[in-house]
Amino acid sequence: MIHTISEGVYCLHADIQTGDLFEGIWPVPQGVSLNTYLVRGEKTALIDLVRDWTGAPQQLEAKLSELGCSFADIDYLILNHLEPDHTGWLGDFFRINTRAEILATPKGIKLVRAFYGITERLREVKDGDSLDLGRGKVLRFIETPNIHWPETMVTYDEDSGTLFSCDAFGAFGVLGDKVFDDQLSPDEHAFFEKETLRYYSNIVASFSSFVEKGVQKIRERNHRIRCVAPSHGPVWRKDPEAIINRYLRYASYAGGKTEKEICVIWGSMYGNTGAGVDAVIRGIEAEGVPFSSYRVPDENVSYVLAGAYKSSGLVIAMPTYEYAMFPPMAYVLDIFRRKHISGKTVLRIGSWGWAGGAKKEYEAALEKLSWTSMDSLEWQGRPDSETLERLEAGGRELARRVLGSREAL
Repeated sequence: MIHTISEGVYCLHADIQTGDLFEGIWPVPQGVSLNTYLVRGEKTALIDLVRDWTGAPQQLEAKLSELGCSFADIDYLILNHLEPDHTGWLGDFFRINTRAEILATPKGIKLVRAFYGITERLREVKDGDSLDLGRGKVLRFIETPNIHWPETMVTYDEDSGTLFSCDAFGAFGVLGDKVFDDQLSPDEHAFFEKETLRYYSNIVASFSSFVEKGVQKIRERNHRIRCVAPSHGPVWRKDPEAIINRYLRYASYAGGKTEKEICVIWGSMYGNTGAGVDAVIRGIEAEGVPFSSYRVPDENVSYVLAGAYKSSGLVIAMPTYEYAMFPPMAYVLDIFRRKHISGKTVLRIGSWGWAGGAKKEYEAALEKLSWTSMDSLEWQGRPDSETLERLEAGGRELARRVLGSREAL
């Protein structure tokens, strides 16, 4: 099925449904789309490519055929971003098409050479450069470094007002025959909103300041954006500002303007720490603060990241394991450090058996996280009634701090 954005502008997507992990880390149980775009004037440009992942090149080839086109007919291949999910099939494309020019930023061209050994038919484009395809089709290039690699750019079609944004404004989830935002049901919109947050927290959150700078730069150019066309997830032709503003809201979480919510992250070996978690949650509920709960290692850190990233408050609950932190929680905290999950108000609780030790390692980890930490609540064995009261009071106190800790959005 051909998905027309405007006259001469088409979305060609491949739906990837696999047990593989995205970037080798993040689960995609509902799959992910790889979106490529065809723009036709007198010349033809293909914007971004795919990797050979569950037959993605063959999916694109079939869609090109519906348009009376083939990979060999492409005059220009524009690479907004060189990560291999968008370029992994580049060597095969280069062999099939013996004349197309490859366009990317100067840093992007270096990666073409380094990743694929291609040294010919390369053109560097810089911020503000354009490509005239004829028949009124002019593509303008805007460098947007670090969204989320240093070489990234976006491509703007002046005629249709389409912004081809690659990883920016993307989401997990396959598209099927519903490519555009105005084709989605309310339930499907809710699904993609959830998967956009997870995608953002997993892939983009570390670069939130660059998201804000990139949007500001695009708006300063006075480009009228009628459609946002990312390389993963829905194409926003009815309400492009919705996805732009959603990304800006997510970017603001990194600056501390998070939701008045608490994310409870917990692990328990024999139920003793779990009993403490129940008490803390009773305290949170008593104050009426929304919360989410993730047990590790049962739930993948991808989902934990999404819940933690948007929340003002965290509960970190884990037992001592061999004089140190419960290993699955140590992994979560390391991912938080790598993804710059900072500025949280946090309550840490946990049980220990013959000896403690988790607290010491946890407090060392805190030095790299820039959290406001309440006093840890620990106990030996199963929590008694007095301990449960302290834990419930701790949940109440965390909830109160969250309610008063954030500027109104």
